[in-house]
Amino acid sequence: MTTYNFDEVVERRGTHSLKWDFAPSLSGNQTLLPLWVADMDFKAAPAIMEAVKARAAHGIYGYTGISEEYRIAVVNWMQFRHQWHVQPEWISVITGIVPALNMLMQAFAQPGDQVVVQPPVYYPFFNAIRNNGQTALHNTLVDRDGYYEIDFEDLEQKLADPRTTIMILCSPHNPVGRVWTEEELRQIAERCLANDVLLISDEIHHDLVFVPHKHIATASLSEEIAANTITCTAPSKTFNLAGLQSSNIIISDEKKRRRFQQALDRNGVFAINPFADVATIAAYEEGGPWVDELLDYLSGNLDLAESYLKEKLAPLTMRRPEGTYLAWIDCRQLGMSTLELQKFMEEKAGVVMNQGHVFGETGAGFQRLNFACPRALLAEGLDKIAYALQSIS
Repeated sequence: MTTYNFDEVVERRGTHSLKWDFAPSLSGNQTLLPLWVADMDFKAAPAIMEAVKARAAHGIYGYTGISEEYRIAVVNWMQFRHQWHVQPEWISVITGIVPALNMLMQAFAQPGDQVVVQPPVYYPFFNAIRNNGQTALHNTLVDRDGYYEIDFEDLEQKLADPRTTIMILCSPHNPVGRVWTEEELRQIAERCLANDVLLISDEIHHDLVFVPHKHIATASLSEEIAANTITCTAPSKTFNLAGLQSSNIIISDEKKRRRFQQALDRNGVFAINPFADVATIAAYEEGGPWVDELLDYLSGNLDLAESYLKEKLAPLTMRRPEGTYLAWIDCRQLGMSTLELQKFMEEKAGVVMNQGHVFGETGAGFQRLNFACPRALLAEGLDKIAYALQSIS
């Protein structure tokens, strides 16, 4: 028996939704079905909505500090969901992981330094590196029939370069959906240690992992690895709270934590949104059952997407993601250029997805599809693509 109604279709147009009201379109068409931006089309868990309503009813929305209750809620979630023991003082709170990445570049790298990334990967990584004068060094993932692996020989060479000071790891990986194994994580973390390269682990999708796979917090592998790892987490992806802007940057090493805090101070970051405060506490204290049902629902959406790809969407293909709610759709067999593919999806199919090339050159010919929506909307989008494909077959 299910408790939560993930089938409910909630009208989001007219709410200034980035996903629904500001979808990028070559034609300017605002009626496209949006399957792009990584937020979900589900209402938040009831406990979160009630907490936000109660806070709103108070009527005063002044500066809000980081309470012990907030920190303990984060600590308990990491312990019970990920078997990772975090100390409350390790947590720095900021509005989002993207701002945090920019401030981490400011705090721990100099202009001209090299930062290792693993494309095709979440494109704000590139922006944070470029914005702060560093150079992105590509340890490109190896695509083996849709299953992506790490080129460790290439990684070793890039980490050994004396100009390399930071590696940004995406775990689970956006957009290819890999959940890295303990052995893969150890190899990455130990190579960073051996080469004195700081490891920044973006683990924002850590709760969104499908059985039998299991997320392992990189910093949980050993105290030595933890001391060289900065972990970026947030309730935003898990609970659909991105607009409330709350992220938790976890740093066990005191010197590194002070250094990051100095970057926050320089950028005037000193408080939390009052609604993010109560929403995060409610999510981590009461949201576990909602997440469990969410994962079951998302798994069902994946089943639907797989059946469409097999029966109606040839020659498009997808390797089932191990984590995240993002499907990496291989459209290369269509033989279209990047622009042609975008125009086909928008003008012929009437859907908008993230263009694969923005995640790095090896993403060209792919589309990133967000399947975290009511099943009827997902089916509508897949039907639109299937109909468009019939027109060119």
